[in-house]
Amino acid sequence: MVKLESATEQVLNLPSRHPSKPRSSDDRPRRGSQIVYLMELWRYRELLFFLAWRDVKVRYKQTALGAGWAILQPMLNMVVFTLVFGRLAKMPSDGIPYPIFSFCALVLWTYFAGVVSTASQSLLANSNLVAKVYFPRIALPASNAVSALIDLAISLGFLVVMMCYYQVKPSWAFLLAPLFIASLVLFTVGVGFILAALNVKYRDIKYTIPFLLQVGLFVTPVIYPFSLVPERFQALIALNPLSGIVEGFRASIFPGVSLNPWLTSLSLTLSLLVFMIGWTYFRRVERLFADVI
Repeated sequence: MVKLESATEQVLNLPSRHPSKPRSSDDRPRRGSQIVYLMELWRYRELLFFLAWRDVKVRYKQTALGAGWAILQPMLNMVVFTLVFGRLAKMPSDGIPYPIFSFCALVLWTYFAGVVSTASQSLLANSNLVAKVYFPRIALPASNAVSALIDLAISLGFLVVMMCYYQVKPSWAFLLAPLFIASLVLFTVGVGFILAALNVKYRDIKYTIPFLLQVGLFVTPVIYPFSLVPERFQALIALNPLSGIVEGFRASIFPGVSLNPWLTSLSLTLSLLVFMIGWTYFRRVERLFADVI
């Protein structure tokens, strides 16, 4: 970890300050227009990719399977869900083989849950770096989302293999799949920004996240289709952006599943809104991190 922090400081190209030296306002995030902030974030783009690569190396360090865990995690969940819900509970799956029905949703859910868990702790896990030098703090939770894209890509590659095995031939709607993946990333990053900023001040956030993720799994149509939800509860479930993302992704790769226009538009809109809220809130409290952390 010491070597990683030293390498990070070299990427930053900024000298670390002595702990006894008081902080200067010049060392803190600058307030300004969105364009100025984006330009500053672009200037630190090498740091963003370095942090993302560091996360990948730490995640699979001294593991026997390495990146194979990106496939194994959703696959094991798929096996359990298939046995419990597909075989025993006879859960409907819109005419799609239940293993691939649940796996395609688990790929998206695993990305969301993994990024939210790590991004929420990113500022505290790098507290020494945050206190030593200035850089756009938003790069820390963002790097977790970038590094997890590698696992997502591997899982999606295995999903293609499963589609070939089950002889699933997608229609032209397959072209919409990147739209739902992009919406997933936006929503996940937005939630990560909010929880990372809150966790600096309220340390009990880390205890509530596992519970919220457990609840979120069952209020997202991962193990069941959205059509199974009673009509009086559909509007409530639709407020979860992941519902429309998962259902839309299924509709884009399975020819027998129709796209729900209002659910899709609501999810895409909410995903963008959550990202903007997370970005704005993170920037607003960013100046306080070095003092509070």
